[in-house]
Amino acid sequence: MRVAVIGSGIVGAAAAWWLSGRGVSVTVVDGAFSGRATEAGAGIVCPWVDHAEDDAWYALAREGARRYPELVSALGVDIGYARVGALLVAQDPAELEPVRALLLRRRPHAPEMGDITDVAAPSALFPPLGPGLSAIHVPGAARVDGRAVRDALLHAAVRRGTELRTGTATLTPGGTVLLHPTAGETGIPVAAEAVIVAAGAWSGEVCRALGVELPVFPRRGQIVHAALDGVDTASWPIVLPRSGPYLLGFPGSRLVVGATVEDAGFSPCVTVGGIHEVLAAGLRVAPGLDGARVVETRVGLRPVHAAGTALIERLTERVVVATGLGAYGLTAGPFTGEIAAALALGEPSPIDIRPYAHTPA
Repeated sequence: MRVAVIGSGIVGAAAAWWLSGRGVSVTVVDGAFSGRATEAGAGIVCPWVDHAEDDAWYALAREGARRYPELVSALGVDIGYARVGALLVAQDPAELEPVRALLLRRRPHAPEMGDITDVAAPSALFPPLGPGLSAIHVPGAARVDGRAVRDALLHAAVRRGTELRTGTATLTPGGTVLLHPTAGETGIPVAAEAVIVAAGAWSGEVCRALGVELPVFPRRGQIVHAALDGVDTASWPIVLPRSGPYLLGFPGSRLVVGATVEDAGFSPCVTVGGIHEVLAAGLRVAPGLDGARVVETRVGLRPVHAAGTALIERLTERVVVATGLGAYGLTAGPFTGEIAAALALGEPSPIDIRPYAHTPA
């Protein structure tokens, strides 16, 4: 069987990896668009603290998080994955009670989150944090390097025979993929019996040729990477304030602070206002970062499904779409790629995907 995958972000890369492992002939078309979400994602894997009233979202994120240890083992390379835990922090301890109740309610069916405990001095675990914060510790939370995951999945798929081609992909009304190596160039048909559209925020535009209007749009996120030179930040926990920015550490004295949430269309640019927002909010929570060195800024266009859930669906006999993960792309992306691969092969999905249709049943 031959499958074409449109999009080489974490969902498309995971789909190619799963399919190539089944002996499928896979062609991945990489549009190399500026602002792809996987390029900028912070890498937080902590699904249990969100989506209190949305079982479908929670199920997808929880299953995605559960599969990471197996994925790490299967890939056999460093993807920056580590269970470093998370600190849920707030100035007023009362603000933490709703999330504590949520965690305790979910823990019997998600023991991987670990034992929830109070932390009297959160700065002992994340030194830049300011005084007076209350915190709950979730030991099962992990962080991962999104670019490293995507690259590892693609490289493994290519070693299995996947072909990676650069250019813009369009669809014909019948679902044939046309590859346009350069802008304006006539499309070259890509031989495939099935197609997976995993083009992130651009997925709706790709699928419009099928006569389907998918309510998918971009939401911009700007983040800052900083360094505390000479400080070992590799094991610092993720910091998740009840309001304000997240913070997390990586090896190499690196820290990530983010992110903005902006409806700015397809405008993948870093702005003065956006970076000011991130840094000002970050310093309110962690004033000890004042002397950190700014290493780089990143920006990504998160794909958002207007229905409020992910979008995973067989659109036609040939075409499957998988997008709309929003801020949970790195948590749920590899698992979503697995689901898309199953649908492309005509196999049952590992979870019920009816809630993720563009017109849910």
